[in-house]
Amino acid sequence: MPAKITAHLARWTSWVPVLAVLALLASWGRDLPPALVVISAVLLAAAVLAAVHHAEVVAHKVGEPFGSLVLAVAVTIIEVALIVTLMISGGEKAQSLARDTVFAAVMITCNGILGISLLVGAIRRRISVFNPEGTGAALAAVATIATLSLVLPSFTTSRPGPQFSPAQLGFAAVASLALYLLFVLVQTRRHRDYFLPITTAGQVIEEEVHLEPPTRKAAMTSLGLLLLALVAVVGLAKGVSPSIESAVAGAGLPQAVVGVVIALLVLLPETIAAVRAAARDRMQTSLNLALGSAMASIGLTIPAIAVAMIWLPGPLVLGLGGTQMVLLALTVVVGTLTVVPGRANVLQGGIHLGLLAAFLFLAASP
Repeated sequence: MPAKITAHLARWTSWVPVLAVLALLASWGRDLPPALVVISAVLLAAAVLAAVHHAEVVAHKVGEPFGSLVLAVAVTIIEVALIVTLMISGGEKAQSLARDTVFAAVMITCNGILGISLLVGAIRRRISVFNPEGTGAALAAVATIATLSLVLPSFTTSRPGPQFSPAQLGFAAVASLALYLLFVLVQTRRHRDYFLPITTAGQVIEEEVHLEPPTRKAAMTSLGLLLLALVAVVGLAKGVSPSIESAVAGAGLPQAVVGVVIALLVLLPETIAAVRAAARDRMQTSLNLALGSAMASIGLTIPAIAVAMIWLPGPLVLGLGGTQMVLLALTVVVGTLTVVPGRANVLQGGIHLGLLAAFLFLAASP
């Protein structure tokens, strides 16, 4: 076996997925005592980190902007798996879990990942530079899909409460998926240059110059380990989900906090990847990750949940409350003002992080 592959397999991200799957097989169908719940939770978090790491390896192999797309899809698969698992075991309390998780993902990506990336880039370079055409198109798509899927259910009249009727849910799912696929076509084909990293001097960076891309064999190894990690995440989430809900309830926190925990868990590794890109003067890559994840979180999660509702019991609550709508509207307005100039400083980064802090506080204390 070549030395590079041996070193690749020796890393913890390579053996964690295997260990997580073994733990899943050993605990399947059993009631876990507290000690095993803790071990399973640790392995679940490690499997998420490993999955996103291997997605990064595959993404580096295929290059930008396809790389950001690979990361966004991988994170969304993990998110959907956790949502469906918790909805199956959560009963009536989990009816709004999809809404809470998707909204949390949008706020974390559009304010947290975007804000900290702008802050890091501006601290290192004084000014963060990116392409407003590509970033603006991504933000417009996020705003449109979020409004169609999360805001309109609070105003429709076919069903009582913030719910879509089956026909409305089907339309929202198809529209979200269609807009997401259209954006992917624009990002990867027709206007690919809008989403490539540029330096502070305005020069387009076609290739990553600091790191050599992985070999084909290393990329295929990472692809296999990525699939293994995703299987482990789905299975372990099913085992620890009752304990997560019990812990949130025991702390006296609203049920919406469960969605925030899921979003924070699956987006933490991608946040690290975005910050690293910003530190390397790849601000466009950071924004591709942030807004691409927000778009995938809605454009892929809502259709997946709509299909899952065929066999999931109970109604699906998607409509946001008044406080959440205000935060979403403010995020879109501030994001637009940030994106339009194509340049940002520490102030814009701080404003977005302030919006994230307000969201987290109000989620715990509505």
